Amino acid sequence: MKLTRITRSVLWCLIGGLAACATPPADTAPEAVIPAHYPGLAPNAAERSDTDWRSLFADPHLLALIDSALTHNRDLKLAVARVAEVRALYDIQQAGSRPGIDVIASGSRTRTPADLSVTGAATVSGQYRAGANLSAYEIDFWGRVRSLNEAALAQFLASDEARRAFELGLIAQVANIHLLARELDERIVLARKALVTREESFRIMGRRAEVGSSSNLELRQVESLLINTRGELAALERQRAQNDALLAQLVGHAPPPGPAPAPLAAQGLEAPLAPGLPSDLLTRRPDIRAAEQRLAASKASVRAARAAFFPNITLTAFGGSASAELEGLFRGGSSSWNFTPVLRMPLFDGGRTRAGLELAEARQRVAVADYEATIQTAFREVADALAARQWLAVQVREQQALVAAEADRARLASLRFERGVSNYLDVLDAQRALFAAEQALVQLRRAHMSSTVNLFKALGGNTPA
Repeated sequence: MKLTRITRSVLWCLIGGLAACATPPADTAPEAVIPAHYPGLAPNAAERSDTDWRSLFADPHLLALIDSALTHNRDLKLAVARVAEVRALYDIQQAGSRPGIDVIASGSRTRTPADLSVTGAATVSGQYRAGANLSAYEIDFWGRVRSLNEAALAQFLASDEARRAFELGLIAQVANIHLLARELDERIVLARKALVTREESFRIMGRRAEVGSSSNLELRQVESLLINTRGELAALERQRAQNDALLAQLVGHAPPPGPAPAPLAAQGLEAPLAPGLPSDLLTRRPDIRAAEQRLAASKASVRAARAAFFPNITLTAFGGSASAELEGLFRGGSSSWNFTPVLRMPLFDGGRTRAGLELAEARQRVAVADYEATIQTAFREVADALAARQWLAVQVREQQALVAAEADRARLASLRFERGVSNYLDVLDAQRALFAAEQALVQLRRAHMSSTVNLFKALGGNTPA
């Protein structure tokens, strides 16, 4: 029975309406709720630093360490391998959206017993085919396949951005470990100098105690300070060894031979970095771009889940030769073809399709929350790094003044002791305070330089492509 014009019109209207339902309006990313400028900066401070990591660090030893880490770090190799994995999944999904044509050749021989044969006698029949076969190809009326392709592409882009974020974090981690090593080196030098001074003081006070010119209390005070200094030196050496082991893990092997590391004063990390506007983070930070791509993938998955409610049309076709005998397969008149369109309409599946849509929508809500949280975290990291740079600079200046004051105090205490005005306990107390102040100054200098590294990372600094 042929369809009437009215019936055909109704069907096409129905198909058009279903297509409209299956293709909802394009979703946009949620608006990022971030301030117009960073706290403590003028509203017009919009200049942005585009410093590359190779120009940020001045120490050739550090540059060699970072190059080695980017080449040999095992976790980075794993991240790169995961990107390749997701890229392959995307290629597989893309290939599934294109028609697949196979060259096939098949043959069969069948014996039918007499009691099953229509002729009443046993028969042997054969069927041989050779040609090209179009595998089941889905006509994407509702955009399901297109949405799956978009989701796969977004997942691939998200994994690549995650790899960039890992590289940026690795660069910052290697730089901070390097700076900590330089701090420990300088603190070890200070501790060894203090140890020599303490040993000499203990020797002198021992002789004075033997002749009765000093008390046993003073001797024990000097001894206690000597033992404490030895313990502090041992602790610093332990931290230094652990730091070297961590650095070797990050760079993939023992630190490569090359130029000797520069001291803290020559690291060249005192220059400020211009942060630009908070909105710049949306395009600079790879973790934000990765979260945005994951959000896009979740939205595409929702569209694909919605399209699963509508009819599915697939095409299967064959063209070639067919014959009952193998020798007649390529003779004239053996051409054969078939064309098999199939329409499937979901009717009842126990709620599987509905649950799939609910799952996709739940994952979309998770992706939205993750995107917003990533932006907030990024803004806080930049604000923290800016505050650290500002106030650590103040602390360094104040600590320098404290070191100068404690050095003068130690000098005066020694003079007073030599003139017999005060006892040696005042000298010990002044030396202890000076040593602590010098150690704290080295720590603050390193922390101030690390704040520059952390700010570079928080701003989404340049990484290898």
